[in-house]
Amino acid sequence: MLKAFGNALKIPDLRNKLLFTLMIIGVYRLGSWIPVPGVQTDLLENLAAGGSGAGITGIFNVFSGGALTQMAIFALGIMPYITSSIIMQLLVVVIPKLEQLQQEGEQGRRKITQYTRYFTVVLALLQSSTLTVLARNGQLFPGVNPIPGATTWDIALIVVTFTAGTSLLMWLGELITARGVGNGMSMLILVSIISQLPSQGEVVRQVNGMGILAAVMLLGVVITVAVVFMEQGQRRIPVQYARRQVGRRSYGGQSTYIPMKVNQSGVIPVIFASSLLYLPGLIANVTNWGLLRDWTDPTTGWLSDVRNPGYIALFSAMVIFFAYFYTAIAFNPVEVADNMKKHGGFVPGIRPGRQTAEYLDKVLTRLTLPGSLYLTLVAIVPFAALALFDVSAFPLGGVSLLIMVGVALETMKQIESQLMQRNYEGFLS
Repeated sequence: MLKAFGNALKIPDLRNKLLFTLMIIGVYRLGSWIPVPGVQTDLLENLAAGGSGAGITGIFNVFSGGALTQMAIFALGIMPYITSSIIMQLLVVVIPKLEQLQQEGEQGRRKITQYTRYFTVVLALLQSSTLTVLARNGQLFPGVNPIPGATTWDIALIVVTFTAGTSLLMWLGELITARGVGNGMSMLILVSIISQLPSQGEVVRQVNGMGILAAVMLLGVVITVAVVFMEQGQRRIPVQYARRQVGRRSYGGQSTYIPMKVNQSGVIPVIFASSLLYLPGLIANVTNWGLLRDWTDPTTGWLSDVRNPGYIALFSAMVIFFAYFYTAIAFNPVEVADNMKKHGGFVPGIRPGRQTAEYLDKVLTRLTLPGSLYLTLVAIVPFAALALFDVSAFPLGGVSLLIMVGVALETMKQIESQLMQRNYEGFLS
């Protein structure tokens, strides 16, 4: 692997891309420590020293790279853009006009991307307003109001700064995608998660001791190996294209395959389930609704206790449901079968058209079951560790680990493809 890194640095084009990506990451990490105007940072020092926390604050803090506990300009992170992208994917299936835009090619996809950006700004405004109000009321950081005496104009300035920070991050991520290495948005999330691992590990060491920290890290390594194995797993559906004779030339006749991954939906089901389970807590903090308040109470509410068996069971059921739901949206067997039929392709032993679509749907349904169970198992391991061994934090587990491994694999494949084009040995070969 070290040799592969050395070869990557020998190629001027690839070296420039790597350096450009590192420069953007440096800008991102710098912005994660610059507080918004009007925040008393001394009140947040204990929060930052205590790790990522739990619940809503913990989730936002991990995906913002610790910027939330600093009330920094990048406190929202890139999550508004990710949420906007997921919602747009769902709307493309529901709204015919968006589906038509997607089928128009590059120009249509550019319009959808533009709509995603606009929607990201709207979501950022909503989330920044909610976070600012919760922080002022002492509900975001329990018992701490980092903006005491803030006027309406001060709050408006903080909201605008948070929103501008997210917009800047969106632009930086697109720069990495266009001129750097890997997917920019995914890279920013990866950097955010990695930046929180040392602080989370230190919390475990201080609270539970070095032995528990070593056990947690060992379990994290085992889960990483399992995730890599499952993420690489796929079912290859053979496809044969009929040979056509045009004049003296013959076309087609080659064999290929359709790769169907075991985990076709990626980490999306876990993100959906996590977001929906944290939504009641946000609503309760804003509306102060009695019954919902009891369920989400930090000390007694089962919807806020990841160690509660009811929470784990509900979370597992939601992950399995969204795995099937998102897979059905992301992969359309009828459309794939129609495209194969138009180009003279067929699955050996299966008639083109409707029977091919039914066959693909049957295979996809069977693959999704082990994929959803695998996602659920990986996602609830941190909850089980917290419940059984009273661990204060789990640095390597759940959504974070799935994102880290997935982004790392895709980035390494992209670098490897460029190395192989220049007759260099890659990372995975």
